[in-house]
Amino acid sequence: MRVLIATRHLGIVGGVETYLRALLPRLAAAGCDLGVYAEHGATDRGIAAEVPDAPVFSTVADALRWTPDVVYSHGLADPADEAELAARLPTVLFAHNYHGTCASGTKCHARAGFAPCTRPLGPGCLAAYLPRGCGGRNPLTMLRLYRTERARRRTLPCYRAVLVASRHMRAEYLRHGVPDPRVVPLFPPGIDPDPNPPAPRTATGRVLFVGRITRLKGLPHLIAALPAAAAALGRRLTLVVAGDGPDRGAAEAAARAAGVPAEFLGWVGADRREAETRTADVLAVPSVWPEPFGLVGVEAGCVGLPAVGYAAGGIPDWLEPGVTGESAPADPPDPKQLAAALVRALADDARRHRLAVGAWEAARRLTPEAHLRELVPVFEAAAGLGKVVR
Repeated sequence: MRVLIATRHLGIVGGVETYLRALLPRLAAAGCDLGVYAEHGATDRGIAAEVPDAPVFSTVADALRWTPDVVYSHGLADPADEAELAARLPTVLFAHNYHGTCASGTKCHARAGFAPCTRPLGPGCLAAYLPRGCGGRNPLTMLRLYRTERARRRTLPCYRAVLVASRHMRAEYLRHGVPDPRVVPLFPPGIDPDPNPPAPRTATGRVLFVGRITRLKGLPHLIAALPAAAAALGRRLTLVVAGDGPDRGAAEAAARAAGVPAEFLGWVGADRREAETRTADVLAVPSVWPEPFGLVGVEAGCVGLPAVGYAAGGIPDWLEPGVTGESAPADPPDPKQLAAALVRALADDARRHRLAVGAWEAARRLTPEAHLRELVPVFEAAAGLGKVVR
């Protein structure tokens, strides 16, 4: 079966590319003949580095001449190219984000206070965008984004299958008329779960945040929650931030003002990140927007680190209260509820250890092999439906 991977970037720039870099050699080993169409190239083979025989195309026309049996699309910047591929070839879309369903891509309102949005993409979005704080404040940008996402929405019925990573995203695409979006959970690329369950260990008081420091990731909520949690537990909690972003300065100032002991590490390499994950008591995922999946929690589970966060978007698919961590209500997100969740997770070493084992067991189920078992039959079914237009 000849499979064309269609994506924005050949180079590794984010989670989609990291996923594809891990997936492609496994698809090749499963017997797929692979090609890659990338809108933006790189100085090396990027996501295709481990499949040296796979041709790489820089135009849709060249990719079509390769005559693939099925296209595996990950969202292109140009909706016209997406539409052409879906019209000409059996195409499977993996919706890593709110592709064709939200003008801003955040699927939440930020004014006044954060709240998830369940509105299907349509003219009402234009009326809500500025007053509800869906995105920025530029009306011209709003119109441009809206038109792009409307074009993507028009292509949704053309896909042979739409795949998503969580039940939340399945519900989102059902609202937009996709008849049967299929949940195919992601796996942590480049990280294997520890071979043995985590052993009991003494608490360190370290609360780890991993990710880009922006409003949507909710670090201010975590900073506001930590003093109350520390007081309820009767011990010091140290915030450890592995990441950077435009709101880092504000977060550092907020931590100082709240008297929260904090270590802002900036972006760190894989070894340092793993070391911090192994010494922390809990991973905090305080996202105030509905994350499509939230892979960071599964990555932490690989080394037996439980999580605490808001039950937003796809996070409840892997963050099960009392099993893999603890969660707080997300509509609306409230730091007081987040503090209570931290207290439940950290109240005693025995409970924290049970959560650590639960997080490890959950991560063990989300493997590349399990992902392929779901994915390859979707390709085969799509390629077998009707005659391919060459």
